[in-house]
Amino acid sequence: MQLTRNVNRRIGRAMHDYAMLADGDQVLIAVSGGIDSLVLAWLLGDWRRKAPVHYELRAVHVDMEPGTDARGSTAGRVAEIVGAFGLDLHILPAIWRPDPQTLPSAASAHDLCFQCARSRRTQLFGYARQHGCNKIAFGHHQDDIIETFLLNLTSAGNISTMVPRQDLFSGRLALIRPLAYLDKGEIEQIGRDLGLEPVRSACPLSEKTRRLAIHQLAEQIYQQIPGAKEHIFAALGNVRQHYLLKQTGGRRP
Repeated sequence: MQLTRNVNRRIGRAMHDYAMLADGDQVLIAVSGGIDSLVLAWLLGDWRRKAPVHYELRAVHVDMEPGTDARGSTAGRVAEIVGAFGLDLHILPAIWRPDPQTLPSAASAHDLCFQCARSRRTQLFGYARQHGCNKIAFGHHQDDIIETFLLNLTSAGNISTMVPRQDLFSGRLALIRPLAYLDKGEIEQIGRDLGLEPVRSACPLSEKTRRLAIHQLAEQIYQQIPGAKEHIFAALGNVRQHYLLKQTGGRRP
């Protein structure tokens, strides 16, 4: 399958703008089973065949439902899909999982999701270090970046978001998001063109999170204000710091 010229150009621009891939990179692909991570796994494999640099790929899935002596059904299905791309899937049994018998209230679900995500990321960081990976690729896209901004704005009291590339541990590891310039609808279309079916998450809170509420809010904004998505995304790279609140310690009126 070939990407459209427009989509191909924006993926290439994101990779170039944030220097995501370099010759000799060892790239860990975080594959959850959602359509975004599946498309990312296919994309990085396909891109490697035409890229002017050589990099190695290692697809990794954190299994949130492992049995006592076997992988969970989600992990098994993800392995089949990724295997069709010519990639082996390395499955890590989750070191921490929420207890489905004690689901939290809506007010505390956000904290539980944060704890779960942090635990999975810690496992990925450890695996990357053990296997010499200097990049971790995530399937986050334009909508994720905007919604993270709105989530932090409304729930954390700060102006920030996830970035297309983030360097950690004094530059020893970089998080990259090659799909950063595409929106969710475009990624879903690529998935349909590839004949991919997302693997449903086993998370008992997948339809009850604060992020879902933010997604619905963002969709309302886009419907009511034409061009809002593009303008919000552009604004995240056009911050006028002199026009943000900054206390100077002077006398108040």
